[in-house]
Amino acid sequence: MYRASMAQTEQFTMLAKAWPLYALHDPHPQARVCQQCEVRRTALFGVLDAASLDRIHAHIDAPQLAVDQPIYRRGESAAAVYTVRSGIVRFERVTEGGVRRIVRLAGQGELIGQEALLNQPYADEAVACTPVQLCRIPRTLVDELGQAESALLRELMSRWQQALERAEAWVADLATGAARRRMLKLIEQLCRYPDAADLIWLPRREEMGAMLDITVETGSRIVSQLRREGVLELLPPRQARVDKIRLAEALRAQESV
Repeated sequence: MYRASMAQTEQFTMLAKAWPLYALHDPHPQARVCQQCEVRRTALFGVLDAASLDRIHAHIDAPQLAVDQPIYRRGESAAAVYTVRSGIVRFERVTEGGVRRIVRLAGQGELIGQEALLNQPYADEAVACTPVQLCRIPRTLVDELGQAESALLRELMSRWQQALERAEAWVADLATGAARRRMLKLIEQLCRYPDAADLIWLPRREEMGAMLDITVETGSRIVSQLRREGVLELLPPRQARVDKIRLAEALRAQESV
């Protein structure tokens, strides 16, 4: 029977110390959760590799909200940002005259509550339009990762720019011009957030009024027109199927008026 010499045994022991056969530690449980997240590729932490994710040692909550449940209030102290994992979120504010306005929407993969990163209160009230699932990311965790990960800082800047562009587009497309054109542009935006069956969430008429600065009666009349024209097929409880070809034709016709 072969027996290793004392020198060979010592050499093997040294090699085992240098190149361990098994991982010395497992990733933090939260890092594993983030790595396996179904929307990670499009979310904020999508720029982090496995080694960077292993730096996540804080617990990230995953709250689920029902329809019309607020996520945070305007003026509330901001301690966290949120990634929308599923569903649609609306942002509301009340004007000095007491008029409620919906100023934008956010959907899957989008980052909301960025005010927290500047240690400022939330600027709007964020409310679930549909059942919503979120990731609540503490501001301190983003600060900590940002100091070591330049890619994360670039991603944050990119997302801030995207949010600014969407806010400007909302004003340009949904707050000015003819009411019919505004409604068509709203439907076009809602098509960015389809569900698994490729249906869109359809706001209530009063929500359309708060988005488009039109009356409930005007909103109802235009929706009825679009249904008759085959642009929209209304489905319960608050969904619709959109004929995108007819939607594009209606928009072109409206732009030429």
